[in-house]
Amino acid sequence: MTVLGIDVGGTKVALRTDGGTTVRSAVFPWPPTSSAADDLAALTNNVRALLDDAQEPLEAVGVAMPATVGPDGLVTTWPGRPSWTGLDLRAALHSLFPRSAVRWADDGDLAALAEADEAGCQDVVYVGVGTGIGGGIVLDGRLCPGTARGSCELGHVIVDPEGPRCGCGRRGCVQAVASGPATLSRAARLRGEPVSFAELAEGLRDERDWAVTAIGESCDALAVAIVNLNELVRPSLAVIGGGFADGLPGFAATVADRAHALARPGHPVAQVRAAALGGLSSLRGAVLLARGAHSG
Repeated sequence: MTVLGIDVGGTKVALRTDGGTTVRSAVFPWPPTSSAADDLAALTNNVRALLDDAQEPLEAVGVAMPATVGPDGLVTTWPGRPSWTGLDLRAALHSLFPRSAVRWADDGDLAALAEADEAGCQDVVYVGVGTGIGGGIVLDGRLCPGTARGSCELGHVIVDPEGPRCGCGRRGCVQAVASGPATLSRAARLRGEPVSFAELAEGLRDERDWAVTAIGESCDALAVAIVNLNELVRPSLAVIGGGFADGLPGFAATVADRAHALARPGHPVAQVRAAALGGLSSLRGAVLLARGAHSG
């Protein structure tokens, strides 16, 4: 049985097949300014290139989505790519994969499932740090609150009511403080000139004040969010993933130190560590979703 996992990100898309005789993978960037039609054309072209000479039929597809998708299959909001608002995702995916079972789910939820599966742990909180902040909660081996009631919007947990404005309109969401773009913007203000991701990582390794401070504020915000979740759901493990966090040395360890420093007596914070799957958690979750789509 061959299945395909698709991890749709804010700036790039990752593809991976599983099963069959050959594992295939690819990553491609979204066009920087484009319509939903342009994005779907890029997705179609790259999927076809990946599967061009595949011998086995594609039986199921799982898609990790950062957008909010309603029960009718329509995209209700995606701040990173507003042209997708109103898109009939169900129709678009079934048009691309007419002979395959297709499912989609929130990328943070799927990352949480993949990390829980990898760790063999039933109670996991996942925090994905990338273009935005994604999140997922697995309790007793199941997603919480459950896909029928929406995904875990960890990025919109408020950690500072007087903090920076979030794309959702509120102030102080963890996403407005700790996402990749928010961290880079803060680093640029502290440095006095634009900062690329590579420069931020180098600045952190060299312990430059502007880099350490900018990243430290992000780690503080994430630590607060994790401690609050710890008080509510008591996970056994909190995982820090996402491409941005994965590329910064010691990022997850810093979040862990700051979260444990906030623990109250008698109520230790769950173990906090880097994602075992690195920046591939959502993609692995998409593959697991595809396998579930086929079996279901």
